[in-house]
Amino acid sequence: MTVLATLVPNERELLGETMRIMGCATMLLSMLSTAGTAFASGGIWCNVDDSAVALDVAAGVTRGLGGPTFNFRGNLEIKARAVGDGLRKTVFEQSNLTQYWLDNKELRLNIYHEQDVAKSFSSVELTILTTASDEGVYDGKYTLAIYDSAADRDKDGETTDLTGKVSCGAE
Repeated sequence: MTVLATLVPNERELLGETMRIMGCATMLLSMLSTAGTAFASGGIWCNVDDSAVALDVAAGVTRGLGGPTFNFRGNLEIKARAVGDGLRKTVFEQSNLTQYWLDNKELRLNIYHEQDVAKSFSSVELTILTTASDEGVYDGKYTLAIYDSAADRDKDGETTDLTGKVSCGAE
């Protein structure tokens, strides 16, 4: 005779419920023990403060799942622009990070922001190209292409380009 057959109905239900709880707890513990590696995250950031621009950008980066970024944010100040100029200060959001590449050799970012104010279109496109100089440290250059339709008298679409050194990090 089995153990279950000798138990009264309430005891059988209690034993069955206990076994279900133990099975669920085992699955939960298994998922939690692998979640640390599957959902680990780090971050990337870049800074510039030279005579042309002041720049701070940062984002979280997941490990695995293709390494998508999250919570990308940044501030750009073009120092040569007039204080009241709409292009002098730009705030970047996740949607402005159009491309990025990160491995143990390179960090590359392409950031694009456009604005259309009073029938005047303008944009900034920031490209950051760096190589690893040490673990988690990336040094390189930035190129900032600025288009201001109000200043484009020839309507040729030419941008004003600024370049300089950038320092980035990743963890």
